[in-house]
Amino acid sequence: MSITKEQVINALSHVIDPDFKKDLVSLNMIEDIRIDEKKISFKLVLTTPACPLKNMLRDSCIEAIHEHVDSAAMVEVEFASKVTTRREAAPQIMPGVRNIIAVASGKGGVGKSTVAANLAISLAKLGARVGLIDADIYGPSVPLMFDVMDEKPEVFEMDGRTFIRPIEKYGVKILSIGFFVDPSKALVWRGPMASNALLQLFTDSDWGELDYVVIDMPPGTGDIHLTISQQVPVTGVAVVTTPQEVALADARKAISMFNTDKIKLPILGLIENMSYFTPAELPENKYYIFGKEGGKRLAEQNNIAFLGQIPIVQSICESGDDGSPIALEDHSPVALAFLELAQNIARQIALTNVPAMNKI
Repeated sequence: MSITKEQVINALSHVIDPDFKKDLVSLNMIEDIRIDEKKISFKLVLTTPACPLKNMLRDSCIEAIHEHVDSAAMVEVEFASKVTTRREAAPQIMPGVRNIIAVASGKGGVGKSTVAANLAISLAKLGARVGLIDADIYGPSVPLMFDVMDEKPEVFEMDGRTFIRPIEKYGVKILSIGFFVDPSKALVWRGPMASNALLQLFTDSDWGELDYVVIDMPPGTGDIHLTISQQVPVTGVAVVTTPQEVALADARKAISMFNTDKIKLPILGLIENMSYFTPAELPENKYYIFGKEGGKRLAEQNNIAFLGQIPIVQSICESGDDGSPIALEDHSPVALAFLELAQNIARQIALTNVPAMNKI
């Protein structure tokens, strides 16, 4: 007896997505079913190319077909992705951007910019279309970390307006206030002037179609945070901390700020940077210099996701200073830690966008 499309659909309706608690068929995640005798192929449409569950879902699909259709069937699963969004069809700010991720910290010195840069590169490596905005207006570091200090974004006219075209490097579109000011001089701007200049990177730039834009926020809890949260449609915030108590105390303030009624942004979760030291010659060893799992405890106390731990390794600093972030490497433990972080953040965004699942 020939295998039918209905049999395949029925089998795949037994596969439940563990995040959305529904089957793949009702979630419209199965497309383009093709049957050639005992060969079955179809597309598994994910909510993000950075989905950490894709191999598990593929294996579950194959198992379901073997169980409910034909144990001898040859099953080929092709991955595709349609990144979810909660944004309206024609938003005014960054119309082609589906999700905006703010990477924030309660204090400086916790490696927020390093995390933001490597997160953006990791998302791009996983197949997403990514942008990065350096909103750390008084201390922009993204041009240095991407080795584009001497480059200037192109300015062009369109429909009677002047637009900025972001610089592209390592598969990431980049804009920073550092492209427009003298890097050797201090930026002496009052809050409103700084906020207005920063907003132009969002409103007067040609970002095109992107799945994610990562914002490297300034440290602390100030004017810029209020401006961005009230005028930019941020999907969610990832808070960076280190395990030591002084950093955790400031991370608590940052979480509290984003939960206030004036701001009220979803917290995607907490990232613990500088979690432990691993010597290059002893890659299996972990030394908890700043304390152990303080970030994990803080995430549990605030009922938010713990997105991952990034070790403190000399090569992270060196690669950033050299303009080639460590996430560009393929198999180093730190690069893999950033890939896992990117997958976890993409997963949390998909969960945040659950009410908009019909848009995929």
